[in-house]
Amino acid sequence: MCNRLLILLLCLSTPLMAQMPSNINLQSATDNSTFNLSKEKGKFVALHFLLKTECPYCIRHTQDYFKKAATLKNVLQIFIKPDTELEIRGWSGKLAAADLKNFPIYRDPDAKLAKQLGITDGYKFHNQIVHYPATILIDPDGKEVYRYVGKNNSDRLSFDQLVLKVNELAKK
Repeated sequence: MCNRLLILLLCLSTPLMAQMPSNINLQSATDNSTFNLSKEKGKFVALHFLLKTECPYCIRHTQDYFKKAATLKNVLQIFIKPDTELEIRGWSGKLAAADLKNFPIYRDPDAKLAKQLGITDGYKFHNQIVHYPATILIDPDGKEVYRYVGKNNSDRLSFDQLVLKVNELAKK
């Protein structure tokens, strides 16, 4: 009985990786572009799930990635927010226009994709319940190979941590 309870507790505390959909389609809120995962075979794709509403950590996180992304050429960086188009446009006004040309911010209406991919929600932020910040790394074959889910709004996968993980996976 004790062993069963221990196994159950371990399972409940371990984040489950949901099945990666065969295709992910997202519309940008900052330009007219779309992201289509099936068109990105052959390279790594990092899906960055940002928090809903106003979040200064999301701004700093995206700016850091924007600044360093060119040093990690084999990874496509995709930034995703669950807000409305108007909310994203307002939030993204704090980002440089030149950066937004290279890195549009994509919409995940009502966090449907985040839920589908099993990103933990229940985080209380600005009087709302939202999913936790997360990064999911997809390999060149379209399979999820790594995920990082933060414990709060400041807990993010740093760019340097992503570089280490990509380099480790590329060697395999």
